[in-house]
Amino acid sequence: MRYLMTFSYDGTNFNGYQIQKDKRTIEEEIEKVLTKINHNNYVKIHASGRTDTHVHALNQKAHFDLENIEEEKLKTKLNKMLPSDIYIKNIEKVEKNFHARYHKKQKEYIYKINLGEYNPLEANYIYQYNKSLNIKNMEEASKYLIGTHDFTSFVAASGKKEDMTRTITEISFIIKEDILTITFKGDGFLRYQVRNMVGTLIEIGENKKEVKEIEEILKSKDRKKASKTFSPVGLYLKDVTYL
Repeated sequence: MRYLMTFSYDGTNFNGYQIQKDKRTIEEEIEKVLTKINHNNYVKIHASGRTDTHVHALNQKAHFDLENIEEEKLKTKLNKMLPSDIYIKNIEKVEKNFHARYHKKQKEYIYKINLGEYNPLEANYIYQYNKSLNIKNMEEASKYLIGTHDFTSFVAASGKKEDMTRTITEISFIIKEDILTITFKGDGFLRYQVRNMVGTLIEIGENKKEVKEIEEILKSKDRKKASKTFSPVGLYLKDVTYL
C-alpha cells in the first residue's frame, strides 16, 4: 500500500532533510520509526524535495510503501514514536504509481525577516535583520524573476543540473508587526535558489544594487553576479500541491 504523508518540522536541530552519516536528519528519524512499525523491515520515504540545515517545513510531503494500516492509526503511531520536532499532520492512501517528487504541481516557500528590534526568542525562526529595507524596490525587482527562466545565476555550483529552467508564478511581500514575509510559488526550486534570490533582493532593498540589475543577473547565468547564499534561518517550505 502506498501512502502520502504531510508533515511539519522544526529544522533548528537537524543537519537538513537528507540522510547523512553520523548526523541527525529528518529523513533518518522518520525512516527509523516506519521501519520499526514495519517489523524492522526497512521503509524508504520519498519526499517532494530536500531542505537544508536549519530550514523548517510547514507542509512537507513524502510517500512510502507499507502494509495496509488505517491512516489515522498510522498517524497516531508515528507521532507517538517520533521526536517532538517532527509532527505528522496527515496520512492518506494514494495510487501505486504516485510519486511525491515527480508528480508535484507547485511548491511554495516563505522567508521571514524581522525588520524591527532584535528578538532572541525568534532567532531560530525569523531572520533578524533588524533595520529597514526599501520594500518597494524589492517588489519591483522581484517581477523580473516571475516567469520561466534559466536560474543558473541563483544556483549553488553543487546544485547545478543539466536543466536549470524553472517557472516562478508568484512572489509577494507582506509586512505585519515589523515581520516581512516573502512568498515564492513555482513549479520547483533548485538548491539554494530561494536563499540566493532573497539575498539579492535584500541587496536591492539596501540600495546596494539597482532594481534592473536583477534582470541582468538573471540573463548573465553567472553565479558570481548574484549575492552570497543567504541564511537558512527564516526559510520555510510552506506547501506542496499535486496535479
